[in-house]
Amino acid sequence: MSLTRNLLLACAAVMSIGAVPSAFSAQEYPSRPIRLIVPNAAGSSVDTLGRIFANGLTASTGQQVVVDNRAGAGGLIGMEIGKDAAPDGYTLISASPAAMVIGPHIHKKLPFDPLKDYEFISLFGVTPNILVVNPSLPVKTVKDLLDYNKSKGGNVNMASAGVGSQSHLAGVLFMKLGKTQSLHVPYKGGGASVAATVAGESQWTITPAPAVAGMIKAGKLRAVAHTLTKKSTLLGDLPAVADTVKGYQYGGWGGLLAPRNTPKPILARLHQLLVKTTENADFKTNFARQMTEITTNTPEEFRKFVAAEIQAMGPVVKEAGLETY
Repeated sequence: MSLTRNLLLACAAVMSIGAVPSAFSAQEYPSRPIRLIVPNAAGSSVDTLGRIFANGLTASTGQQVVVDNRAGAGGLIGMEIGKDAAPDGYTLISASPAAMVIGPHIHKKLPFDPLKDYEFISLFGVTPNILVVNPSLPVKTVKDLLDYNKSKGGNVNMASAGVGSQSHLAGVLFMKLGKTQSLHVPYKGGGASVAATVAGESQWTITPAPAVAGMIKAGKLRAVAHTLTKKSTLLGDLPAVADTVKGYQYGGWGGLLAPRNTPKPILARLHQLLVKTTENADFKTNFARQMTEITTNTPEEFRKFVAAEIQAMGPVVKEAGLETY
């Protein structure tokens, strides 16, 4: 009996010792560098915000947060890599609308479920799109652009970052609600579409604010309106498209995800660290320079936000006539 009892006690001791590192790791998290997957190309507006966030999180955690750009297929490649990563808190995903919101409507078989395959942590920023025109155009307001399109019989070019891109769908929604027409000219990426508008190859585009902030200040583009529903202190007196085109709203956003089944204590710690990051003065300054509103919420609020965005995107994709594949 004593031998059996001793064996049981020994097993219990071993089990208790094995449980300590798990509790300790959650309490001490993070104890080594973190990989942040950005499913977008380096140099893109989403990448810029992701890098600012990564630098801020590095300061908050005391551990290096390394950006890992995994671009391709509209963000699907990076999202799939993030989904399949070890759920230990050391691989995170910087999510944005392209793959999470647009992807479900144009891909019959996504390699991930945007609502079920990830742990939602929080939004960290909401980015307005800016309606910009070539400065040579006699256009200073949304009404001016609507009138200009009409005067040209729709023979005006609207640049986008490509078919199905955020800038494409933002433009489609503008034309639908504004009852106007322009010729959609898709380019290979946001940089090319903005450059085309600067050069006058295309006359207007709607693109993320970080991508055009410097060119607006330099006078290479004229900002006409933003796509938020209310005024933003970051945008000064720039009006909203919705002031003229009722019901218009098309903003971008960035948020933090983790692979499904990441331990809850680590998720809770990540949420604390994210909020701490957004309260940092340098972080606020850097986001303001990118014309991006700092925004945080609870994991459940973030999940519901994405679900609502997916639902709202359906009619826009249909209006754009995009084929699913």
